[in-house]
Amino acid sequence: MSGPGLAGGHEGPQEMRPLVETVFAALGEGARARGGAVPVGGPEAVAGRVGEAVREALPRGGTGDHEALFTVVRALAEGAADPAEPYCVAHLHAPPLALAAAADLAASVLNPSLDSWDQAPAASELEARVTAALAALVFPDLPMPDALVTTGGTESNQLALLLARERAAGGPRVQVVCGANAHHSVERAAWLLGMPRPVVLDTPAGVLDPAVLDTALHGLPARTLVVATAGTTETGSIDPLPEIGTTAARHRAELHVDAAYGGPLLFSPREAVKLDGLQSAVSVTLDLHKLGWQPAAAGLLAVPDGAALRPLGHQADYLNAIDDTEAGLPDLLGRSLRTTRRPDVLKIAVTLRALGRDGVGALVEAVCDRAHDLAARIDRHPGLHLHAPPTISTVLFRPADASDEHVAELRRRLLYEGRAVLGRARAGGRLWLKATLLNPHTRPEDLDALLQLTTEGTAAR
Repeated sequence: MSGPGLAGGHEGPQEMRPLVETVFAALGEGARARGGAVPVGGPEAVAGRVGEAVREALPRGGTGDHEALFTVVRALAEGAADPAEPYCVAHLHAPPLALAAAADLAASVLNPSLDSWDQAPAASELEARVTAALAALVFPDLPMPDALVTTGGTESNQLALLLARERAAGGPRVQVVCGANAHHSVERAAWLLGMPRPVVLDTPAGVLDPAVLDTALHGLPARTLVVATAGTTETGSIDPLPEIGTTAARHRAELHVDAAYGGPLLFSPREAVKLDGLQSAVSVTLDLHKLGWQPAAAGLLAVPDGAALRPLGHQADYLNAIDDTEAGLPDLLGRSLRTTRRPDVLKIAVTLRALGRDGVGALVEAVCDRAHDLAARIDRHPGLHLHAPPTISTVLFRPADASDEHVAELRRRLLYEGRAVLGRARAGGRLWLKATLLNPHTRPEDLDALLQLTTEGTAAR
């Protein structure tokens, strides 16, 4: 058969090999043209370069496989904010491990869809085994924990609220209670699901205060879901989970923990103690495309008993006919709100097999250590002010005596000049530069150079 080759089948590897080499060449040339963590010039300049390279997004005649691959991938790489670069530290945006990215290529080639067993025979079994193992990491003392693979914290939190709503079906509506430090997806999920607007409690210290929570729960309905956060987006702070769990239990409220950022601390015995109290939750969100170094997406929602997932069950005869299920074909529709679903579990399975729990834990400890190292350097620097010691791997700092306006302008200047990608966060009524260290290969000299960029920017104002 003439025409474009297919990725799968017996001839797939032969078709793919030269194309992958073209991708590698384009990635390398694009990175060299970019020259650093982020492209120079800001949105207008990047748009101009992409437009010049791509020109027509839908040409009448094609340019051929290798030209198209090289041109578009090179433009993407030249215009990327690359989290593998040591000065790209703005967000919870991890540089993926090479082996995880390679595994993801296999997922794209084979293209299983995890909405029915006959589309994903091995992938469905692999997912069942890996999710059970990861759920046991969250709930180690329970007999039947389980987890769903999601696109990330937003979908996981939405599922957690949906399960809470369904557990209360026929009774009072569930009232969500969270801190002002909670991720925006919690409020958004309540809105999407038609639940009452969450009660949002002030968190002036950056974490949810159990005493404030206790007072708030006194006047709320019997069906309440408390949402605690283990690793806030702004500062990486962890709510006091044991005290929050005790407070929620005293009021017969359920607890969901959004540990999208902090959850993978469980891989490290040294760091896992920060998550004591997690086991009292009815559901836990965690992401492995943050502290797990997976290509996005690699989210999870863990529950202490797989029976808690039954409300997600759904029947569509062409995917999970009752007689097929009774005959032993696994029913996958209750494993997600999505229908077509790629096997994101494959890259996770490869990573866990290659590194083991200890290997992933060592990476977690490495970035936490780098964060403490950066904080110590800031604390010693006469021209910089540290917000607080890091809880995980997020460090907030700002030039001494700078205004909020200058902090914002400094961040944008470094971004537009292509020198560094720093985040921004509000804490204690002030605006801070945010460095989220997720690259385990960051060196001490990289930290010094990053701080020098911020102080040079201050001097240039």
